[in-house]
Amino acid sequence: MNVLILSCNTGGGHNAAARAVAEVFRAHGDEAVVLDYLKLAGEKVSRTVGNVYVETVKIAPGLFGLLYKIGMLVSRLLRRSPVYYVNGKMAVYLAAYLKKHPADVIVMPHLYPAETITYMKRKGMKLPLTVAVMTDYTCIPFWEETDCDYYMIPHESLIPEIVKRGIPEEKLVVTGIPVAAACSEPWSGMPEESAAADTHTHSIVRKNAQQAAKKSLGLEEKQRYILVAGGSMGAGSIDRLIPALLRRIQREEHLILICGSNQKLEQRMRARFGRDARVTILGSVSNMPVYLHACDIIYTKPGGLTSTEAAVTEISIVHTKPIPGCETKNRSFFVKKGMSVTAYTEYGLVRRGMQLLHNPGKKNAMQRAQYRGMEKHSAEKIYQFVKAKI
Repeated sequence: MNVLILSCNTGGGHNAAARAVAEVFRAHGDEAVVLDYLKLAGEKVSRTVGNVYVETVKIAPGLFGLLYKIGMLVSRLLRRSPVYYVNGKMAVYLAAYLKKHPADVIVMPHLYPAETITYMKRKGMKLPLTVAVMTDYTCIPFWEETDCDYYMIPHESLIPEIVKRGIPEEKLVVTGIPVAAACSEPWSGMPEESAAADTHTHSIVRKNAQQAAKKSLGLEEKQRYILVAGGSMGAGSIDRLIPALLRRIQREEHLILICGSNQKLEQRMRARFGRDARVTILGSVSNMPVYLHACDIIYTKPGGLTSTEAAVTEISIVHTKPIPGCETKNRSFFVKKGMSVTAYTEYGLVRRGMQLLHNPGKKNAMQRAQYRGMEKHSAEKIYQFVKAKI
């Protein structure tokens, strides 16, 4: 089976989902190509679109939130949005690529290529099986104007919302959001029924996985680690959160700060806290699942992928300030299901986090909610579905 996975560089989550899907197809012996589809129109196009998105989120998240609201309004009022027509211009490039590199299925963890595919269908262009993958816990603007064969969605509770927006229910497949296999590896040797039935065994397996992850990262076995992450773009209230945490952490606790690709944030943090032995400062990391397994709690903005990775590893989650729009919906989803906590001030965030860190009952309750609420093998479910359809 030849699989083409189309993504875009508008945040790291879509690409992470693309890699997770490719990983499982390759593990089954199939060919999987992950492509930034905007590069088909040239490196400059991809770079410009990605940079505009990332810089807007970093510098003016409020503007991004406003654009999200406008998008929701446009999607209700117009039959076809400007987003559809702009992405329709990519059809000629994608058609040329498919002619040279035929695929049995196209998987899209991003809206933009799904818009292009829809345009191509309406122009009568021949296409293989088309599968969209939603990577947020809501139906973002413009999904409803796409026409993919199937839509892999994060959770069954989202079905009414998505159907209301106009996507037929028969096209929806509940798979969860695909994350790297490394997120769920500690459970790979234990049957799901056993882990669910035997809480004590499950706890031991998770503790052993944590110790192994600590060892691989060179971390102290007896230390408690607080992970602070802003996602691939380093967004969130990290500047104010770190000082607030340092005022509360105990002697056996240590902060690990991951700034993502936000180099300015990393420079500021190194200037302020680089000499503080209680803080480890990192930029982008390629082994995020290992840090999630090693640490006891994570402070993170509520991106769909980062939140899913965290919940699959069953680390305690404190959601920081979201980028207005889909991340607001993500945070609400997780909090309502008991899979994370949040607050609206740095003081409140620190207090909620310390309650989880120092109260085994609260921590265990969240882990149980995460175990029940998260699909640990989403990419495998996508593979099995596609295999049955080809």
